[in-house]
Amino acid sequence: MKILYRIYQVFVAIPVTIVATIITTLTVGIGCTLGNGHFWGYYPGRWWAKVITRAFLLPVRVEGRQQLEPNQSYVFVSNHQGAFDIFLIYGYLSRNFKWMMKYQINKIPFVGYACRKSHQIMVDKRGVSKIKNTYQTARHTLETGNCSVVVFPEGARSFTGHMGLFRKGAFALADELQLPVVPLTINGSFNVMPRTRDWRFANWHPLSLTIHQPIYPIGQGPQNVQATMNQAYDSVMSALVPEYQGYVENPDQ
Repeated sequence: MKILYRIYQVFVAIPVTIVATIITTLTVGIGCTLGNGHFWGYYPGRWWAKVITRAFLLPVRVEGRQQLEPNQSYVFVSNHQGAFDIFLIYGYLSRNFKWMMKYQINKIPFVGYACRKSHQIMVDKRGVSKIKNTYQTARHTLETGNCSVVVFPEGARSFTGHMGLFRKGAFALADELQLPVVPLTINGSFNVMPRTRDWRFANWHPLSLTIHQPIYPIGQGPQNVQATMNQAYDSVMSALVPEYQGYVENPDQ
C-alpha cells in the first residue's frame, strides 16, 4: 500500500498541491490588492488547505469548535508537530485569523508573496526593534476587527513529535490586550511528515485538531502571563496521543 500511495502522490497529490498553491497565492495577491484583505487574506488559504489534505487522502477530525464564541478575537496557541499543521489549522479551525510566522517564509516562492499581501505577521528576531515591530503588528491586527492570531509558541517544529517549551510572547500579547487564549492540540501531523523527512513522500495517517476551552485572563501582568502559559501547555499536552506525551527538549528552540 505504501508504494501505491507514493505513486498516487507523484501523479495526483503533488501536482494538485503545486497547482493549488500557485492559484491560491495569485488569488490572495490580486484579491488583497483590489480590497477586502480580511476576506482574501483568509478564505482562499482555507480552501487551499482543504484541497491539499483531501488530495493526500488524509482523514481529518476536529473537536471543540463549540468552545468558540462568534465575533470574539482569540490568541490560538498550538503544538508544532510538522508541516501539515499548517493545512490542518488553516483548513479546519474555521476562524478568520493571521499567522505569526518566521520571517524566512518570505523567501518561499509564491507563498511569501501571498503572506506579504495578506499581511500575515512575520516574526523577526534579528534585533529589538524588529521584535517590537512584530508585536505592534500583532496588536494592531487584534485591535482592529474580528480577527484572531495563531501562534506556535514552541517556535519550531518538533523533531520527535513531543512538545518542547512554550515561549511567553503570545501569552504576553494576550495579557496586554486582555484577550482569551485558546490552546489547540494537533495529532497525526508528525506521522504524516516528520521534520526529518521534509520534502519527501508523505505517510498516510489521520489528522486531528482539538480546540480546548478558552483561557480568559484572571488579571494582568507577569503572574497572569505565567499562569495562562502553564494552563495552555497542560491543555495541549492533555490531548496528545500517548505516544507523544511528555516533554522532550527541542534543540532548535
